[in-house]
This record gives sequence, structure tokens and C-alpha cells, in this order.
Amino acid sequence: MRVVVAPDSFKECLSAARVAAAIAAGVLRAVPAADVVCMPMADGGEGTVDALVNATRGTFHTTRVSGPLGMQVDAIWGMLGDGDTAVIEMAAASGLALVARNERDPRIASTRGTGELMRAALDRGVSRMILGLGGSATNDGGAGMAQALGYSLRDASGAELSPGGAALAELETIDASQVHPRLERCQVHVACDVTNPLCGPSGSSRVYGPQKGATPEIVEQLDAALSRYAQIIERHFGLDVARIPGAGAAGGIGAGLMAFANGRLRSGLELVADACGLEDAVRGVDLVITGEGCIDAQTVHGKTPVGVARIAKRHRVPVVAVAGALGDGYQAVYSEGIDAVFSIATGPMPLEESIARAEKLLEFAGESIAGMAHALRSNA
Repeated sequence: MRVVVAPDSFKECLSAARVAAAIAAGVLRAVPAADVVCMPMADGGEGTVDALVNATRGTFHTTRVSGPLGMQVDAIWGMLGDGDTAVIEMAAASGLALVARNERDPRIASTRGTGELMRAALDRGVSRMILGLGGSATNDGGAGMAQALGYSLRDASGAELSPGGAALAELETIDASQVHPRLERCQVHVACDVTNPLCGPSGSSRVYGPQKGATPEIVEQLDAALSRYAQIIERHFGLDVARIPGAGAAGGIGAGLMAFANGRLRSGLELVADACGLEDAVRGVDLVITGEGCIDAQTVHGKTPVGVARIAKRHRVPVVAVAGALGDGYQAVYSEGIDAVFSIATGPMPLEESIARAEKLLEFAGESIAGMAHALRSNA
């Protein structure tokens, strides 16, 4: 029996690699002769660097960069096994987790550190980048990133804009004369699984600003500033980023990457799956096992289990998903290619116990799933 194990991480519990290893151990306990391939996945958020570097036998790198509020942080990024593709999670440099709750302020938080990571990768000569969005502390539309890459963003007096989303209200001109010389020749692929525009009722500021510390008054201030930003970008680049789906991702850095780095927005899972070779791996196998920490109605919106299932179904391979918890509406995944869904809980238990025993529970789940699949194949 040939099995591909391709889960996402269980957030705040286990990495995708550890989830895959635990499931695989259970599969092999049930069917010792099984041919099991582990392919840890991610959808562009947390775990993307780990998944891609491990899958391609790449290398990890640490660069000291500017954090969201200017403090220095050590951010990890990766080089894929081809030696020519960098993979970066913006949360490593510009993430909400880097800012204490009582210090969160999207008016001044900057994506400069993300741009510094991109610059470090360009300095190593890469010709391709994959950027995972999500978990940002920022609402500056990627302005800080652009400045780190050499763009000058100036107000009407010619002064350089200060960091943060609020300053964009004063933007008047963009100067590209000092941009990193390799940026134009680098393909930038952006892992983005949201469709929010930059501005307006479903824009970056109104939807995501409050979780980053924005009051209702600050939300309106930031939305107006991003609207001004979009106007100047359109004047300079001829690109209307205000209404492009996905431009509002991660505090609007989706818009900034499109404007300043010619970034191409794609499904995060598709980017990871392509780089890892998931499509080739599932051809001709007997079973695919995927999963994530919680499977619910939101899983159908670009999350890893459904993305994996869609690829597997192109080759008519059955797909089983496992989760730490099943939330409301989890049944929606059945119409997206997942054949069966199981919680790893063996009975009622507190969340803390489930987290503490997660690896062992995943092994049990893998053993049960493989035993059932093997029995069905033997009796077919």
C-alpha cells in the first residue's frame, strides 16, 4: 500500500513535519510494508518556510532585521534546494506575535523588516522568491518593505515618510532611482489566500485593523491613508491596487508587493504544493492523509486539507483528513474532495490534554486509517 501523508501544522501544537511523522508512524504500525511518503504542507502562513525547506532539502538562514516597531529581531527565512529560490514568511519580521498586546499600533508598525529579508535574499543572488503572508502587525500597505528595497516615499515637502500606515496620508511622490538592482529580475510569488481589497468596507483596515490594535477612529484614519497610497501608486505605476482582490492581504502588503516588486498573488497551498512536487507524489498512490488543527466551515476557503484533496482528486486518490478538533460546518469539506474526516480525540478530553498527547493521538489515527484502508483493499 502506498500512502502520501500531507498535513498542515497543528497551530500552537505541532509543526507539519511532526504531524506527518506521527501519522506515518501509525500507518506503518498498521501496515509495516506500506510505502509512506511524508510531505508536510502549508498554505502560505506559519510553517511555509519549514515545509518548503525540508521538502526540497534546502537551507535555513537567520538575518537580523527591523521588527514591526523598529526593534531588531532575528528572522528565519529559507533557501530552497535549487539554491535559487528564497522563501520568506512576513510574520518572521513583521508579525503580530513580535509585538506585546499593549504596544500594538498599526499607525506606526512597519513592514521594513520584510523588505530587509527580501534584500538579504537578493544579495545572495536569488532569481525567485516565495513570500508567505499572514499574521502581520502592520497596515502600511508594504510601504516599509518598499523603502527597505530602495524606494523613496516622500511627502509634499520632499521628506521621507516615517514608518507606519498613518504616514501614507502624506505620500506625494515615489522615487525608484535607488531600488535594489536585482529586484527587477527576480520573480516574486506571493502566497495569498484572502480576497480582500486594499480599501473600503472589506478592505485591510476595517477587516483586520482591530486585531492589530486599531480603534474605530484609527480604522478610518488608516483606510483613508491607504486610499491616498493607492492613488499615488496608480499615478506612478499605472496600477489600480485599490480594488484588486488580495491587495488588502496582511495589512495591504499584497498591494505593495504587486506595485513595487511585480508580485504575483497565488494560492498559498498551490505554491507550496508546486514547490514540493505534491502532484507527482500522489499519482498512483492508494491513499492520501492530510489534516490541520481544526477543520470547520472555513477549511474550504483555501486551507491545506482541501487544497491537498483537490490535487489528489485529479488522480482519483481517496483522501482522509484528521484534525485536533472538528468545528461547526466541517461537513462542507466532503464536497471538496475529502472522503472522510476524523478527530484525533479518543474521547472527551480538555484541550490541554489533547495538545499534550497530540503526537500519540495522531499515531492512533494513522494506525486506524491505514488499517481500515488496508482491509478494504484486501477485500476488494
